[in-house]
This record gives sequence, structure tokens and C-alpha cells, in this order.
Amino acid sequence: MLNADLHCHSTVSDGTLPPEEVARHAADGGVELWSLTDHDEIGGQARARAAAKALGMRYIDGVEISVTWAERTVHIVGLAIDPANADLIDGLARTRAGRQRRAEQMADGLAAVGIPGAYEGALRYVGNPDLISRTHFARYLVEIGKGDSVRDVFGHYLVEGRPGYVPHRWATLEDAVTWIRGAGGVAVIAHPGRYRYSALEFQALFDEFKALGGEGIEVVTGSHSPEQYRYYADVARRLDLLASRGSDFHGLTDGRASIGRLPALPEGLVPVWQRWV
Repeated sequence: MLNADLHCHSTVSDGTLPPEEVARHAADGGVELWSLTDHDEIGGQARARAAAKALGMRYIDGVEISVTWAERTVHIVGLAIDPANADLIDGLARTRAGRQRRAEQMADGLAAVGIPGAYEGALRYVGNPDLISRTHFARYLVEIGKGDSVRDVFGHYLVEGRPGYVPHRWATLEDAVTWIRGAGGVAVIAHPGRYRYSALEFQALFDEFKALGGEGIEVVTGSHSPEQYRYYADVARRLDLLASRGSDFHGLTDGRASIGRLPALPEGLVPVWQRWV
């Protein structure tokens, strides 16, 4: 099985390492086919592509688009996109809009429970001010001792019903899939095991995704357990979806899987990368 990692982040969005360093860790992990998929941003693609080439890896241009579906956030990865596509560039710019105001409201919520200065603290972790996110707040909260890990402080402060949570309306599912396909890419549902939908809601999500032209689903990812690998492999087979694999790497201390160290895709799946290699 090809060692492909098609879901990673850099300081261009909410990762902790620049694209060149992410590329180096991918190469050190034995990755043969790599994609940098920063949130709602393609500004790191040229750097990632050049670094991958210098390190002897094949590279696929990528992005991860934030979507609001059924009042919750879903992420759609776009692979093999054209980063110069005007509609994609414009759509991502509109998706990024409003993050600063949301961040200020998150800081207000945290201040109300005795955590002042969170906005300024989060900014210290931001590589791209247009993309300040909950992850940046989480890193600051870990720094000041509000939890042992990013995952820990998310659960206590930054998810729905907690003081630092502020909903944001992102792109629609139709927007994301349309932008990706219009840029020549393949749309993939990222880490489905993270979404809290009922079985009926999941089926509606998958049906709409496929009807819009979506083609893939992440099966093996740093956000999934081995049981979820098997479950979403069955989903991919049943719905005739291409299977993807990616660490969702954000940095060396964020508790996700290391680049290149994930298990292979389960047998009987069609890898999303079959058309590129």
C-alpha cells in the first residue's frame, strides 16, 4: 500500500509548523504521496509543493473547507485542486471572513468565567491572523494550565455548551463541493467519526454529498479509532466512495497521529489516490 498522507496542517492555518517543516516530517515518516490541506486557505501550496519535490515526495495540492451542515461544522477536504482557480480563491476568502469577530466573542465568553486575555493569548499561536481558530485558543489555555492537552481544554471550554464556544456559519456543503470540483479536485468528507449526527442525519449527509458530486471519505485518520477504521471502511464500500488516509497532523505536541505512521487502508477499498499514481 502506498504511504499516502492527504490531510495535514501548517502555520498557514492552525498548525504549529511551517509548510517546509511539515514536509520534512512527512518525508521522515516515509510518506510517498503528500498533501497539505490547511483550513480554508491555499496560501501554503507553492511552498509545500516545492518542499515535497526537494524531498522526493509526490505532491497533491489540497485544502480543507469548513462547512455548516444541519447546524454543525463538517470539514470537506479537496484534493488535486488547482490553487489558482478564481472561484475557489474567492469562496475561501468569504469562508474565512468573520473569524476575528468570532474570536473576540470567544474571548468574551472565557473572560466571563475568569479567563481574561484569551484573545491576545491565542494570537501568539496564530501564523495567519485571518485564520484564528479554536485550536489557537486551546493552545493558550493549555499554556496557562487550564488543561493537560488541546483535546482536554476543547472539551471543557470550546465545544457547544461551554463558555468559549461561539457558533459560526461557514460555507454550505454545496459551496464546498462545487468549489473543489470546479478547481478540478476530488471532494472528501474529513474524519466523519468526529461528527455528532444520528444515523439518519449521517445518511442524509452522505446522500447529499454524493448527489453534489462528492467522491471520497476519510477512513484511516488520526481522529479515528481502529474500530472506526473498520466502520467507515464499510461505509465506503456500501456507498461506493473512494477511501482516503491522512494524519490530520497539526504539530508535534497536539496528540494526533504522526505523519506517515498510520495503518494501511483496510482491504477491499478503492484509494482516492488511484487516479494520480
